[in-house]
Amino acid sequence: MARVAVSREISAPRERVWGALADLESHTDWMRDARSIEFTSELRRGEGTRMEVVTVIGPLRTTDIMEVVAWDEGRSIDVRHEGLVTGTGTLRVEPVGNGSRVTWDETLMFPWWLGGALTAWLARPVLGAVWKGNLRRLEETLLA
Repeated sequence: MARVAVSREISAPRERVWGALADLESHTDWMRDARSIEFTSELRRGEGTRMEVVTVIGPLRTTDIMEVVAWDEGRSIDVRHEGLVTGTGTLRVEPVGNGSRVTWDETLMFPWWLGGALTAWLARPVLGAVWKGNLRRLEETLLA
């Protein structure tokens, strides 16, 4: 199991940052590893939203099947991963001074035949670096 948590302070108010996080379809604009998002539910936001996200990191490609399991409007989105890699994740935004802090916290499990715990250990720093870059691109998108 790999637990990866990254955060970034962004020079934009929480409401503006939340708007970008809540627009799930636009995540491909700032998440380098998310190549496409296809909704498999009628919902496009909120609890119960389901989607398939084509995820690419280096030479590895998978379709991440995700469901939003909790939605705290203006604060956080919790998801469950049900694809090849399983687990849970949270995107949270909170006010900090004149800006916001976004925290991305995931706990992921890799199947035994893909290396299980060893792959999780190796993936932790890679995913951390990718997600830090994603949060930097989110800020760039918001400030452009």
